Amino acid sequence: MIKVVILGAGNVGIHLYQNFKLTPEVDVIQLFSRKPEKLDFIGNTPEVISDYAKLAEADIYILAVLDEAISEVAQKLSINTGLVVHTSGSVAMDSLSILDNFGIFYPLQTFSKNKEVSFSDIPLCIEANSEENLAKLKELGDIISSKVFEVNSEQRRALHLSAVIVNNFTNHLFTIAADYCHENELPFDILRPLIQETFDKIQDLPPYDAQTGPALRNDKNTIETHLEMLNEDRKIIYKALTDSIQKTHGKKL
Repeated sequence: MIKVVILGAGNVGIHLYQNFKLTPEVDVIQLFSRKPEKLDFIGNTPEVISDYAKLAEADIYILAVLDEAISEVAQKLSINTGLVVHTSGSVAMDSLSILDNFGIFYPLQTFSKNKEVSFSDIPLCIEANSEENLAKLKELGDIISSKVFEVNSEQRRALHLSAVIVNNFTNHLFTIAADYCHENELPFDILRPLIQETFDKIQDLPPYDAQTGPALRNDKNTIETHLEMLNEDRKIIYKALTDSIQKTHGKKL
């Protein structure tokens, strides 16, 4: 059995805790939070701690904390033999180099507090400062996910940026569309089948091949009409995306 301590009670830490608790191969012996009241849903159990001095010996310590807090938390740890990893997509592994055994355990997924997530299909990106430590992370990852990838820090940064584009930026575009629908007394639900089809399509096609729309067709009349309908902020976004699509596909306005 792998003994694990999770430090951090944010979305990533809580989802890791909940998934590990469902597996007999992993024993989450402690869950650390500076604000233990955030963990009331777990109950008053000895595994919830808020004092670094009370950290127990474990095989793997997972720092599921804010990016800017990773180095600070690492400096507060007195770990003899355990492997310490963080879950950030953009912070280099060397941020933990003051420790003897360190690495990365990065789940590539968006997490929300009240939405349950199964890790079975979530890609886990791992990296470690030795082959032995990498094998430990591979063993831990394989317990909860069928998709474990060895990814170095430079690749992980590129992956994180790509994830921001496909997740955060896309969701912001949904927000703009929802606001525009509301302004025109239209329910956003009308767009949900189109959104679903857009994502279904790229399960089988490269995104480049799945591109459609007035920018691809170089439909200047429709593009100009759309631009006239938008306020200045939205016009900038629409034009930037239209220009990018046309440059990608070799067309000009």
